[in-house]
Amino acid sequence: MSGANSWLQRQRKTDLTELAQHTGLKNYESLKKPELELALDEYLAENSSVFSADPKLANYYSSRARTVGSPVKKDADGAIEKLKVARRRATKAAEEIVTPESEDEPTSTSTALARTPGRALSLASRIPLPATPADVAEAVDRSTIAVRTRVASLYKESGITEATHATRESLSTVTSVLFAISAFELYFLRPEILADRYAFTIPAISFLGTHDFPVFVPDMFLLLTSSFWSPALLWAFTSTILPSIAGYFINLTVGSSHGSRRRSSIHAPDSVVDPLTFSIAKALISYVVYGQGVTFGGWIDETSIARINTALYGGYKGMLTGAAITGIFSIYDAVLKK
Repeated sequence: MSGANSWLQRQRKTDLTELAQHTGLKNYESLKKPELELALDEYLAENSSVFSADPKLANYYSSRARTVGSPVKKDADGAIEKLKVARRRATKAAEEIVTPESEDEPTSTSTALARTPGRALSLASRIPLPATPADVAEAVDRSTIAVRTRVASLYKESGITEATHATRESLSTVTSVLFAISAFELYFLRPEILADRYAFTIPAISFLGTHDFPVFVPDMFLLLTSSFWSPALLWAFTSTILPSIAGYFINLTVGSSHGSRRRSSIHAPDSVVDPLTFSIAKALISYVVYGQGVTFGGWIDETSIARINTALYGGYKGMLTGAAITGIFSIYDAVLKK
C-alpha cells in the first residue's frame, strides 16, 4: 500500500492514538503520525472481521470500501452478468418470464447495498446493542452507591446521632439512676393510691379483627380524699424528701483545701445532694418504716404503710434493693472522677 487510508490521514494524531488504544494496537507510542496511520490501516484491514461492526470505525471501513471496492459489489456485478446471459437465452414462455422477474428484486437490493456500504455501516452504528453483564453490574453499582449516599444524607440530616448522644449523656449519671428507680416505684404505687375506673369501650372493628376494648382511666376524684394523700405523702417523705435532706447536709462530695484548715477554702460540692448518703438514708428509713412497721408514736398511719408495702414491687425489700443499686452507682461514679 503506497499510502494510508484517506480517512486516517484526516484524523489528528491524538485521535489516532485513541483509536490505537481502543483497538489494542501495540508498540504505537514511538510512531510518528504517518507511521501510525499506516500501522492502523494494516492492523484494521487484517482484523476487519473483529472491528467492522464497531461504531467508532464505521467511517474508516466506509472509506476503505470506496477505495478498494466492496466484496458485496463484486458479487452483485457477477449476479447481474449471469442474469443478462440468462435473459438472452430465455424464451418468451410465461413460466420462464416469471423467474428473472423474481430474481431481479434481490439483485437490485444487493446493488443498492453495494453502492452504499457507508450508509449501511452508519445505520448499524445507530442500532442500540444489548447491554453486556459488565454494563448491568456497573449500573447496579451506581444505583447502590446513589441509594447508600442518599440514606446516609437523610440519616445525618435527621439528627438521630446527636439526639442519641445527648440522651446517653443525660442518662449516664447517678441522678438519672435515682430518678429511674423512683419512677419504677411510683409506677407500681399509682394503681394503689389512684385506682383506675372504667370510662368507655372501644367497639370491635371486624375489618381489623379486633374485639371490644374497655378503657380505664385514673379516678381523679380520689385526689380529694385522704386515701390518696396519706400513702402518697408517706412515700414522698420516706423515698425522696428525708433522704434528700440527709444527702444535702451530709455531703461527702464537699472537699476541703489541700493542707489548709481555713473554712473559706472549702471547695464547692460536686452535687447538691450526695447520692451515696441519699441511698443509705433511704435504705434505713425504708427498713424502719416498711420493714419494721415503726409509726413514730402514731404519726404514721399503719394502713398507709401496709398499702405501700403491698403495692411496691417486692415490698420494702424492693426499696432496699433500689437503694443498694443507687449506692453502688454513686461509689462507682466517685471512683471514676478521681
